[in-house]
Amino acid sequence: MHVRLREWRADDAPVVLRAFRAPDLRTQASWPVVTLKDASGWITAWQGVGHAFAVTIEGPEGEQVVGNVAVSRLDEPGNGWVSYWVVPEARGRGIAAAATGELARWAFGELGLHRLELEHRVNNPASCRVATKAGFRPEGIERGKLGHEGVRHDVERHTRLATDPPLQTGE
Repeated sequence: MHVRLREWRADDAPVVLRAFRAPDLRTQASWPVVTLKDASGWITAWQGVGHAFAVTIEGPEGEQVVGNVAVSRLDEPGNGWVSYWVVPEARGRGIAAAATGELARWAFGELGLHRLELEHRVNNPASCRVATKAGFRPEGIERGKLGHEGVRHDVERHTRLATDPPLQTGE
C-alpha cells in the first residue's frame, strides 16, 4: 500500500470529525473536535503553527483520507515536534508508521530540521510501535508529564535525527 501526504482541504472535515470521535483520540487530543465546525477549525488552526498533512491511500473509490501527520513547535536549533493519528478503521496496517517516516524525510529535506521529537503515553504500545517503525529511537520516560481530566500520565519520548540512517524500504 502506498501512503501519500497532501495538504488538508476544507472538504476533509468529515474525516477529522470521524477520527476525533474515536475514544482514544478524544481523550488524548488537545483540541476538542465534536462538531463539523470544530473539525473545520482544526484544519484551519494548523495554518501558521506548523505543517499538517492529510494521510491518504488509494481506496476502491480513489484517494481516501485515513489520517494525519504533522510537525510543529519548530525552533531555531532545527527541532520539530511530530504528531500523528489514523482513523480507527485504517489502523494496524502500517499507515501511521509509513506516513511518519515520510513526514520525517520531508521535514529533514524541505525544512532543514535536524531533530524530530514525539511522545506517547506509556500505556499506548501501538503508538510506540509506530514511532519505532518510523525510525524514532526511544530516549526515556518522563513521569507524570501529561495531564488530562485530572489524571497524570507518564510518556515516552522518541527522537529521530537527520543524521540517522535512512529507513530501508519495507520497514
